[in-house]
Amino acid sequence: MGLIHIDLFATLDLVGQSPGEPDEDPDGFPFGGWQAPLFDETVGQHVGAGMEGMDALLLGRRTYDIFAAFWPNQVDGVDGGIATLFNSLPKYVASRGNPDLRWAGSTQLGPDLASAVRELRDRHEHVHVIGSLNLVQTLLRERLFDRLDLWVFPIVLGVGKKVFDGGAMPANLELLEPPVASATGAVLLRYGLGAGTPGTGDMRREDRGAGPS
Repeated sequence: MGLIHIDLFATLDLVGQSPGEPDEDPDGFPFGGWQAPLFDETVGQHVGAGMEGMDALLLGRRTYDIFAAFWPNQVDGVDGGIATLFNSLPKYVASRGNPDLRWAGSTQLGPDLASAVRELRDRHEHVHVIGSLNLVQTLLRERLFDRLDLWVFPIVLGVGKKVFDGGAMPANLELLEPPVASATGAVLLRYGLGAGTPGTGDMRREDRGAGPS
């Protein structure tokens, strides 16, 4: 069975809206492109390394439209390697509407998202979800993911759509490797979905710190 990877950029207050550019998701949000001043070589190297083995993209409608308009035209640009990868992969779009699927290799998923994601696991080894906050919140709520790569940047915005919005389900996650920090203060936290739900305890007891139940 394949893995569903969620790849996100977020602020310290876990805002994930419009990290890349001002026009990405501008509705009521004045900080579009907040990630760009803090994106350095370390971030770029680890983002690229995280794509190794990727054999499919799963995207929400808004992110898909942005990617479909951008990546087919970037093969000869500074991000040509990523463009070549994205353009060659199967793309799956989670949308209740009628997306324009002219980007080569694109397919719209059916209305039963949970069943569709399980089918993708059977069909691919490493399916990556990039951005797509509404879709991500559904995957988190339904525990339909296996890995979470969360880049946390050292800024607080106070407004914007958050990674963990209302309806998130309690879950344990396991840190898969030591965090990576860039010179700009961005930190990569790479987690796997763990078993069970968070336990409770009493910090006054001597057996505190025994780990999740």
